[in-house]
Amino acid sequence: MFPPQAIILAAGRGRRLGALTRTRPKCLLRVGSRTLLEHQLAALARHGIARAAIVIGYGGEQVQQVGGTQAEYIVNPRSAVTNSLYSLWLARHLTYEGFLLLNADVLFHPELLTRLLASPYPDALTVERRQRFDDEQMKVQLEGERVVALSKQLDAGRAHAENVGVVKFSAAGARALFAKIGELLAAGAECELCPFAFNALAPHYPLHAVVINGIPWIEIDFVADLQRARQEVLPSILAHDIARTPARTLGPASKLVNGPPADIEL
Repeated sequence: MFPPQAIILAAGRGRRLGALTRTRPKCLLRVGSRTLLEHQLAALARHGIARAAIVIGYGGEQVQQVGGTQAEYIVNPRSAVTNSLYSLWLARHLTYEGFLLLNADVLFHPELLTRLLASPYPDALTVERRQRFDDEQMKVQLEGERVVALSKQLDAGRAHAENVGVVKFSAAGARALFAKIGELLAAGAECELCPFAFNALAPHYPLHAVVINGIPWIEIDFVADLQRARQEVLPSILAHDIARTPARTLGPASKLVNGPPADIEL
């Protein structure tokens, strides 16, 4: 059974995108006719997940215009000085029945959710297996399908895959995760990313990997990533037939007609 609640982390600005995020958060950059956030809301709706909570910070009012009234909003008032781990902590009251977690800067084909939700593992993160890694990738070490460690600082020689940024937790997994996050925040980890907690949890609680090789996706951190999303990844997604998703299934994302201003030309 899929988690009844989705949490989208969308509080960050995305400073590494320069002028593109000067007046709007990264999740509102357009790829094709939709913003990144709209792509994610549409994918959730396609899978029957109607309960979405969006953690907002920078440009929060703009995000609410896109998400509409069907999404719940949690404000991270300290988004400028914290990171995604703290944002997730603020949404802990919504996780008692389990939850699906998405980073708002990831563009992906909805089949990624299909594969994750169909996994028999109750607590799992999506990964793409790789043989080479760079410093920016959130590297994952595996033993079989179980996650052993994940970190950008992980020795590439020990890594087997890259973390995608879409994760599911059962009710029991959520309890274990937030107990660990509470410990980490008490120790001063407010500026860490969520995988910092996953890495701390993995040795003590079974967290598994769902391999999504062959499914188009990209995390957008830099201008080059956005260019690739528009020129390569979105066409690949459309080739997988996402364009035929009926508009009536798109939920709150379909309510935005005009959207935020057009992106600065690249």
